[in-house]
Amino acid sequence: MSVEKTEVLVVGAGQAGIAMSEHLRAYGIDHLVLERSRIAERWRSCRWDSLVANGPAWHDRFPGLEFSENNPDDFVAKERIADYLVDYATIIDAPIRCGVEVKEVRRNVGRTGFQVETSEGVIEAKAVVAATGPFQIPVVPPVIPASSDFLQIHSASYLNPEQLPEGAVMVVGAGSSGVQIAEELMHAGRKVYLSVGPHDRPPRSYRGRDFVWWLGVLNKWDAEATPGVEHTTIAVSGANGGHTVDFRRLAAEGMTLLGRTETYRDGTLNFAPDLAQNIAHGDANYLSLLGEADAYITRNGLDLPPEPEAHTFLPDPDCVTNPLLELNLKQAGVGTVIWATGFGVDYGWLKVEALDESGRPRHQRGVSSEPGIYFLGLPWQTRRGSSFIWGVWHDAKYVADHIAKQRRYMAYQPASKDA
Repeated sequence: MSVEKTEVLVVGAGQAGIAMSEHLRAYGIDHLVLERSRIAERWRSCRWDSLVANGPAWHDRFPGLEFSENNPDDFVAKERIADYLVDYATIIDAPIRCGVEVKEVRRNVGRTGFQVETSEGVIEAKAVVAATGPFQIPVVPPVIPASSDFLQIHSASYLNPEQLPEGAVMVVGAGSSGVQIAEELMHAGRKVYLSVGPHDRPPRSYRGRDFVWWLGVLNKWDAEATPGVEHTTIAVSGANGGHTVDFRRLAAEGMTLLGRTETYRDGTLNFAPDLAQNIAHGDANYLSLLGEADAYITRNGLDLPPEPEAHTFLPDPDCVTNPLLELNLKQAGVGTVIWATGFGVDYGWLKVEALDESGRPRHQRGVSSEPGIYFLGLPWQTRRGSSFIWGVWHDAKYVADHIAKQRRYMAYQPASKDA
């Protein structure tokens, strides 16, 4: 039986895999993109119904295609983003095969390249790009036993308020997902408790410019990862036209804020006494960006209207000044706990020397420690902007450049001494 061969095999047809295909095609490199589900499947089935992009349409896109059905400042709905990625794959004629799962990748013995076992047979490739992204395995901390008599779900399984049983809702995690879900539930009439850990809290917009613009002109998108920074929780929202996350406002509207979730015993959740500290840290991050923006405007003589009200906060609510350190979930009427606690990665199918002891990629800018293996779509892969659609496009170009360089080395033949 003949074995299919390709020069580069790309695993995953989300934004990373599609961007990778575009740059490989530009180099004329034969490649194949395998996707176990549909193109951009995670945008469709692993996000809640009302999710929109956290950046405006003019910014969160590939350079070669605008969101034609949206205004530039719109925050695009998740289904439209998935459709956009399908359209882009069609435009660039990406060689994508859907419904094909990669089960195992092993290095060939005694020769170059890799043997890739898939659900539809074996493929040989000279290089493999793992473009499966960062949202692979929902992480639920082992705090509350699964046998507890209320619903526990990860934010990846949350769709809308109607899917949840009656009662109050406990949301653990105050990043973009946790805050948006908590606010949606509160506006749907639910009593909501929100566990707030350490976070950064940028303004949605300031002095007439969205925060993505400010991060651009202040060169913050190009900031490289430093130890700990890549795990920073960011509280920002594009929901309802986009607005700055304001925990004090949420509390004033009826949400109960709590500190970081620590332990559970006999029906009671216990929280760290760090709520005020976490809120203050987010405030400091917020004010720091305003200060940098003001200085940039002055230095460059920009005509952007002052916004003094952005520097003032509502009074601290009672739940911050007198924080609850424990909550009996049954007595509080909690019927659901939603864990907005992030994701882990699963590269168990990569049977090569490309992972560290914890199963995470060993790489520099996506170039793996195992020659011929590459990663794409990781947060902070090269810079802060790596996890955005436009950021992964630039990261893909770097990886494609490296593949092309290695290709030229392998094609080298020394000149004959007799010539």
